[in-house]
Amino acid sequence: MNFFPRFFFAATLACTVALLGGCGPKHVSPYAGGANNASDADSNRMGNITEETGPSTEGLDSTGRGGSGSLANGADDQSDAYKREHGRCSPEFKPVYFDYDQSKINGDQIPTMEHNGGYLKNNSSGRVLIEGNTDNRGTNEYNLALGERRAMSAKAYLIEFGIEEGRIRTVSYGEERPLFNGGSEDDYAHNRRDDFILE
Repeated sequence: MNFFPRFFFAATLACTVALLGGCGPKHVSPYAGGANNASDADSNRMGNITEETGPSTEGLDSTGRGGSGSLANGADDQSDAYKREHGRCSPEFKPVYFDYDQSKINGDQIPTMEHNGGYLKNNSSGRVLIEGNTDNRGTNEYNLALGERRAMSAKAYLIEFGIEEGRIRTVSYGEERPLFNGGSEDDYAHNRRDDFILE
C-alpha cells in the first residue's frame, strides 16, 4: 500500500530533475563585427554580455553598419587612420579611450562623452550599446571584468548626463576584439576603449 505513493514521488522527482537538467543559460554570440581583424582562434571566443541582447547584427560590418566596408564619402572604414579616430563606433558616436588598467573616464575624454550624450539627447528614440575593450595585457578573465567596468563607467556618465538608463546597454569584450594586433604602446592605447553602437 505504501508502494504507490513512493513510486509516484520517485517518478515525479526523476521527471523534474530530467526536465530541469535540460534548462541552462543560453549561448549568446557576441557582436559579429570586427572578426576579420582577429585571428581565427580569437574570433571564436565569446564576449561577456552584461545585459540582454539586442537586434540581430547579421550583415553588419566591423563598425556595426551594413555595407561593404567603405563609407559614402569615400573614406575607408578599414584603414588604420579611420580606426584610430572612430574605433568601431557608429558614425554618430566617437570612442572613449582609457589609461592602462583604468576604468575612470579621463578629463580629456569628457568632450567625447558630451558629444555622444548630446546625440542621444537630440535623438530621444536612439538606443546605444557600449562595448568595453582592453589591450591584451593581463588574463582574459581580468580583461573581461575591466572591459565591463569601462562600459559601466560610460553608462553611468550618460545617465548623469540625462540619458534614460533603459536606452543604454553594455557588453564587455575585454581583449577579444582588438582594433590593432601589434604590441606598440599606440596599438595598446587604441585597444583600450569604449565603442558606442547605435541600436
